Amino acid sequence: MSMQTEPSVERAVPIGFRAETPRTPPRRLTVLRSERIARHLLRITLGGPELKGFPLHSDGSHIKLFFRRPGQTALTLPTLGPRGPQWPELALRPLARTYTVSAYDAERQELCVDFVLHDHPGPASAWAEAAQVGDELGVAGPGGPNPLLRPAETYLLCGDLTALPAIAALLRMMPRTTVGHVLLEVPSPEDMLPLESPPGVSVRWLFRTPETDSPLEREVRRLQFSTRGFAFLAGEGGAVVAIRDYLLNERGFARKQLYATPYWRAAHTEEEYHEERHRVMDELDEQGGTHG
Repeated sequence: MSMQTEPSVERAVPIGFRAETPRTPPRRLTVLRSERIARHLLRITLGGPELKGFPLHSDGSHIKLFFRRPGQTALTLPTLGPRGPQWPELALRPLARTYTVSAYDAERQELCVDFVLHDHPGPASAWAEAAQVGDELGVAGPGGPNPLLRPAETYLLCGDLTALPAIAALLRMMPRTTVGHVLLEVPSPEDMLPLESPPGVSVRWLFRTPETDSPLEREVRRLQFSTRGFAFLAGEGGAVVAIRDYLLNERGFARKQLYATPYWRAAHTEEEYHEERHRVMDELDEQGGTHG
């Protein structure tokens, strides 16, 4: 009787590794098309001459998007100086939001970004819903950890609808021998997307309404997985921190075995949550974790 064994750490390879490229100023791109891919997800495909040279293997990486402020007739982007970004005066400064590369096609020169749609949209989702072919958008990056996932025996990928583009990209990049668990929390069955995943990676969809608490931490606690694994956690800040603390304090994970990034916080705008988000990520970095 033969037994199937998990791939060892030595045989595993980094997932989501992109070659280092020179730092560039934000790119001015235009909308090529817009497609509703799920009940609460809208995919915007961007292109333009400035997309040339965008780093390969960037799917799942962070990017910063720049939008015109209400009342502005033109998009003014920061420039890149010797000490980093140089911003225009406040009246001309664009709104900035952090998003994920859903897919980059170097041959077709197309960059796809998925936007979560809300009942009460913020500046980014409102822009996406109204976007027309030819509309301008600024894009800086990509950034984040490199590789996105460190070599490990098993993987735990866990997040909500905002993390779905990154998790979908990671699953596409995984070798067929990869084993692990994926937990995805979405508002409705109409938000489930077809995902490419290795046979040894189980994918479970969880549903959450505005009136219920996140089921992610509860379901992570029910899982059996190796303590020599690697966990990718992303989404709403409260759920990300709770799962991170459980893995560190109760499951014996080392901080270098985690990538935890809170994308948003309930009842907070991105500006209000900016400092809290970086505090959470810095807690891992100071102790040997990873973040971008």
